[in-house]
Amino acid sequence: MPVTTQTVQLNLDQVQELNQKLSTMRHDINNHLSLMLAATELIRHKPQMAERMMATLCEQPAKITDSIAKFSAEFESTLRLKQP
Repeated sequence: MPVTTQTVQLNLDQVQELNQKLSTMRHDINNHLSLMLAATELIRHKPQMAERMMATLCEQPAKITDSIAKFSAEFESTLRLKQP
């Protein structure tokens, strides 16, 4: 990935915005992981729920990947890590 050779300066608002986006990403990922844990626990205690919970389990990794990709794109854009 090409990196800018110029100094990148962020003002306080930009740093706070990135911090908020990071916080949102962590929150989203924790929610997805919690859903996976809940689904596996439900399957453990009620095996008849396995088919129903499988959709929940299978959806979460893609949602986690999307959260990380979204934050990464915003981070790279803010720090000008990618050339337009």
